[in-house]
Amino acid sequence: MAEIVLGIGTSHSPLLAIEPALWAERAKDDHRKQELYLADGRVVSYAELAEETAGRYADRAVPENFEKQALRAQQALDRLAAAIAEAELDALVVIGDDQEELFSRAHMPAIAVYNGPEIVTHPKNEVNPNLPGWYQEANKGYKMDAVHRHPVAAELADGLIEGLIEAGVDVAVASEVTDPHQAGFGHAYGFVIDRLCGDRPIPILPVMLNTYFPPNVPRPGRCYDIGQVIGRTLAALPGGQRVGVVASGGLTHFAVDEDLDRRLLAALEAGDVDTLRALPPSGLRSGNSEILNWIMTAGAVDGLTVTDSEYIPVQRTPAGTGIGLAFLVWRPVPSAPGSSL
Repeated sequence: MAEIVLGIGTSHSPLLAIEPALWAERAKDDHRKQELYLADGRVVSYAELAEETAGRYADRAVPENFEKQALRAQQALDRLAAAIAEAELDALVVIGDDQEELFSRAHMPAIAVYNGPEIVTHPKNEVNPNLPGWYQEANKGYKMDAVHRHPVAAELADGLIEGLIEAGVDVAVASEVTDPHQAGFGHAYGFVIDRLCGDRPIPILPVMLNTYFPPNVPRPGRCYDIGQVIGRTLAALPGGQRVGVVASGGLTHFAVDEDLDRRLLAALEAGDVDTLRALPPSGLRSGNSEILNWIMTAGAVDGLTVTDSEYIPVQRTPAGTGIGLAFLVWRPVPSAPGSSL
């Protein structure tokens, strides 16, 4: 039987793929935003948020703080990469969101599983050569600077698809990337492969959750339930594979909400499913929506325990725009001495 031996939660912000000296360049885009989705359900412009916060975060949005936060974040990513290496995985399930990279508004499934032979990334830098410098640099860390290929755990994906259908989850299936310059895999998957897998060609099983594009965004409770089905299905598959599950994305952005982020992390650490289910969908829009990937992963790794957690709220402007960077590891609970379990 397959065994889920590791869970990972990781942000995949551009800030993690560029030098901290470029964080201020990234922040310039925030000033132009007309729609910032807040955790309380409101939608405001940057100017409105700046008036509301009255420069509250000015002392955080400075280069010396960015340097410290970047170091902490990279150290946390090193720990995640080490956990993956130590687990000696046969496959890595990545639960992420597609932001019009492989799919488009013409067809945006609520949840899809990819069972093709390989991941093929969308070369965004080649398609859009005039992107800002920080964006081009970030795309290197997303494996979106050129076409990159990575093996897929296709047989495991087929088993997961059948198990989901059998359990009443009508999942969509994608089986090939026909022209990566038109559509291919994006940052949620490329970041994990590049930063956490490194030079280890661990086969990936991509689960694509629509978090960004209403109206068919699954609710938090449904995400947790589907996650549990994913966990049960994988654990029942033959073969004895050692499987890890990764939540890619989040936490709150583009306006940081530390209360929501810390409430989520506390619930994950405590196994507080009621709190995860009760998170209001109105607060999980735009970047905040990637929290749903973490909720689904929590369902899949039910039975594992959080052993490492790091949270870094990055306010890159005085108004408080930025991202709540978060990194989490779930591992099996060690058996007590003399236990037969």
